Amino acid sequence: METVPKRKLGNSGLEVSAIGLGCMGMSYAYGETPDRQAMINLLHQAIDNGITFFDTAEAYGPATNEELLGDAFADRRDKIVIATKFGFKGGIPSAGLDSHPQNIRRVTEDALKRLRTDRIDLLYQHRVDPGVPIEDVAGIVRDLIKEGKVLHFGMSEASVQTIRKAHAVQPVASLQSEYSMWWREPEQEILPELEELGIGFVPFSPLGRGFLTGQIKADTSFASTDLRNNLPRFSAENRKANQQLVDVVTNIAKMINATPAQVALAWLLAQKPWIVPIPGTTKLHRLEENIAATYISLSADTLASINNALTGIEVSGDRYPKQMNTTVNK
Repeated sequence: METVPKRKLGNSGLEVSAIGLGCMGMSYAYGETPDRQAMINLLHQAIDNGITFFDTAEAYGPATNEELLGDAFADRRDKIVIATKFGFKGGIPSAGLDSHPQNIRRVTEDALKRLRTDRIDLLYQHRVDPGVPIEDVAGIVRDLIKEGKVLHFGMSEASVQTIRKAHAVQPVASLQSEYSMWWREPEQEILPELEELGIGFVPFSPLGRGFLTGQIKADTSFASTDLRNNLPRFSAENRKANQQLVDVVTNIAKMINATPAQVALAWLLAQKPWIVPIPGTTKLHRLEENIAATYISLSADTLASINNALTGIEVSGDRYPKQMNTTVNK
């Protein structure tokens, strides 16, 4: 296989593979937990196939996803970039937010042990905590960077105003927020702001939590523990309404001899050279399919036709239930 192209996250100097691997689903959120050794093997195969950027968090498990990566990468640490996150009480999202400096330090120290490493390449605030001034958050991360325990500071689902305040205290290397063909809100304010400040962008759920692959239909049933059961956008009614978006992607894919997932990823990569999506998967053939998207260059005409089609489609359903929306875009 060809070498996966590299990209730099803004002006930070942090260079990673053009797509990363979101590791959440290996331990959390999408039904039955996959076999642990199989996931370690998949992580090794990701490195062998050119992926250098791996995304985890204290909240994925909690803690177990970091431990998985720690075991998988113990003898390959210098080949990769690890991103992890702090921000929830006890690493449990339903328990509420906690970005107090003492908690950030505790989570970082614990993450270093779980990841079996001496530094975290990219440390994100998982969600903005309205109860803690963002300047205090950036300040403690700046201290951790000075101590060599953290190399770069990231934020997630933050507003333009919050990003600016944090960036003034400690430069933000990357923002991680949802962005895909069916959630384009970052284009309005976030992308121009990141470009101005020289901050990279890491879209999570770049395949719409699997919907843009074309494999999820209105009658698809999810495991009882699957996160998507609670997301309004994934109700059967909304999936049926949103099928027209998948049809657009599928038609483009047929025209260029690619898969819908590859079109969705190639479209994201074409938006800005400092965008690095992190699709997640637990299957080798999906990993290889996603990596192949980095070799696809969509023509200006194809991009224009995609954008024209997307403009005419109104996506049905909210991203999150109302109670979860309180933690985004602060």
